[in-house]
Amino acid sequence: MSILQVTQLSKNYGNIKALKQVSFTINAGEFVVLLGLNGAGKSTLFQLLTGLFVADAGQIEIVGHRLDKQPTAALARIGVVFQQPTLDLSMTVVANLRFHARLHGMGRESQSRIEQELSALQLSAEAHRRTQELSGGNRRRVELARALLHQPALLLMDEPTVGLDPASRQQLLRGVHELCAQRGLAVLWATHLVDEATMAQRVLVLHKGQLLAQATPDDLRQQTGAADLEAAFLSFT
Repeated sequence: MSILQVTQLSKNYGNIKALKQVSFTINAGEFVVLLGLNGAGKSTLFQLLTGLFVADAGQIEIVGHRLDKQPTAALARIGVVFQQPTLDLSMTVVANLRFHARLHGMGRESQSRIEQELSALQLSAEAHRRTQELSGGNRRRVELARALLHQPALLLMDEPTVGLDPASRQQLLRGVHELCAQRGLAVLWATHLVDEATMAQRVLVLHKGQLLAQATPDDLRQQTGAADLEAAFLSFT
């Protein structure tokens, strides 16, 4: 089942063409990596997918809802972990999650959902600590728990490992892969780090606003004749 369908999406900032007729789909249970250098257009794409900005041309459809026609229904099916941390560091973990649950109009079920996600992400012991006391890796996992509270169909991860140590980075990546497989989540993971794309079911190579390739890591290597995924990626950029 197609969860996200992007068709001929374009966005300009004055004379700068940030995105140029980008098209792709993501199905339920599929982990897709959006791989691109800084300035490739990854953040612009995420801003369009989350409704922060409006595309100049093209269409975004989320679980059958067009973002331009049914924004509330479309955005309700998305969970997002942004590149920049967005937790209130003065509040406890639970308080942050309760606040998010209220924003999504969640009622009595919110407490059980909070407990479920904290348990699933091994954060139950941190529930009543202030988020400023947590490690960078645990703060990211709290943001992931928050993104999953309302049970979205599509999870958007925008450079989520920036600032994390190698162990925390791998733990977060493995955890999201497991969630994708266990829950049938569609995941779009944006990064400039090639090693985060090696286990993806599909890699989208974005460069200067253009989608240059979309294939499995193995197919990208074969298409370019490269020895590894990093060399294949560099051949496009």
